[in-house]
Amino acid sequence: MLTRRTFIHSTSMLAASSALPGYAFAQTPPLRLEITEGVIEPLPFALPTFIAEGGAGDVASDVSRVISADLRGTGLFRQIPQDAYISQVTNFSAPVSYPDWQAINAQALITGAVEQRADGQLVVRFRLFDVFSQAPMGEGLQFVGPADSWRRMAHTVADQVYSRITGEGGYFDTRVAFIAEEGPKNARLKRLAIMDYDGANVQYLTDSRSLVLAPRFSPLGDQILYTSYESGFPQVYLMDVATVQRRPLEAIPGGNMTFSPRFAPDGQTVVLSLEDGGNTDIYSLDLATGTRTRLTQAPSIETGPSFSPEGDRIVFESDRSGNQQIYIMSSSGGEARRISQGTGRYGTPVWSPRGDYIAFTKQEAGRFHIGVMRIDGSEERLLTSSFLDEGPTWAPNGRVIMFTRETPGDDGAPAVYSVDISGRNLQRVATPGMASDPAWSPLQR
Repeated sequence: MLTRRTFIHSTSMLAASSALPGYAFAQTPPLRLEITEGVIEPLPFALPTFIAEGGAGDVASDVSRVISADLRGTGLFRQIPQDAYISQVTNFSAPVSYPDWQAINAQALITGAVEQRADGQLVVRFRLFDVFSQAPMGEGLQFVGPADSWRRMAHTVADQVYSRITGEGGYFDTRVAFIAEEGPKNARLKRLAIMDYDGANVQYLTDSRSLVLAPRFSPLGDQILYTSYESGFPQVYLMDVATVQRRPLEAIPGGNMTFSPRFAPDGQTVVLSLEDGGNTDIYSLDLATGTRTRLTQAPSIETGPSFSPEGDRIVFESDRSGNQQIYIMSSSGGEARRISQGTGRYGTPVWSPRGDYIAFTKQEAGRFHIGVMRIDGSEERLLTSSFLDEGPTWAPNGRVIMFTRETPGDDGAPAVYSVDISGRNLQRVATPGMASDPAWSPLQR
């Protein structure tokens, strides 16, 4: 009997069997790629095009292509060209001829099949092998869902491969909220949008009649906070992703501005910045009761709050010392401790999902950088440098960061980029047009 997990993707349902019968589990797989801060030699893998069953020819090729792109896009894996293969995989259940794969120096082998069922459902099966130890790495899995969920199934397979080889969580089966932009720089139109992590499947959630900024996902990925100028001044809105229904987060007395929102890990509390009488402070808001609590009391600008994974602390930016710096305080407020100690200005801090780093934007000597530091401010490392880099957001495994990069001049345009926390593998994320303010979702459920 196969156990099952369920994943929800919009209105689609994708079920994953935990194991395929008849395939052993390698108790201690010797193949393991350790992710360090140094230069990594990409691990060579072989990925024969998945076998098409029941008329799934094009889909089988597409699934294989997406899995390959996911793995290669990390910078940790290198695909061996298919014209170098000695063995041809024509039967998913056939035994593996390990010497043929060893001969071309493949360290990992991924095989699979895609079946188009008569009822319209799609089935994707895969297996992963350690070539040199001549053993499977984990159990074979299969995923079942509507035909239009093939891309998500491919991302899920890639997550499994990534996790089994690196020992860390994957991040391919995720979405990214962002601001889609169009028009000239002095009259830019902006819409809230959402896409797969690799830029596919873009959906627009708002129109361009009102300026929108800074989306943030809930811990379950089912809601988005963002700032809108619909009322004429910045105000935080809450949107349900599935229904696209939205509402102001709260009625703000006196027309005070609210911005820079972010969920607590429990999804029940939001922190945000509120301007009152010319002073900006950080407040928490209980979504169930509407109770608002002021967390900072300084006569300065306090903004950009982000919770620790445990929810007990908040990192934020403040100019209380004379220019923008990064501080940490209890999630209930109180005394704050400055952690940024370098030269320049620091802003937009975001706590890593792993709890080990804080990502930030740094401005120094006319350049902008995306960087990371330990939560005590030590081991500061700048990952990027350009005319304008800002607004980091973490992948759910805490190993990759997305951010906005804008080019200079009257024709300057924003785009979304990603980089890993060692500063390697900088690459642009494919979007249909200009894009900014990315916010990474958790792994989909």
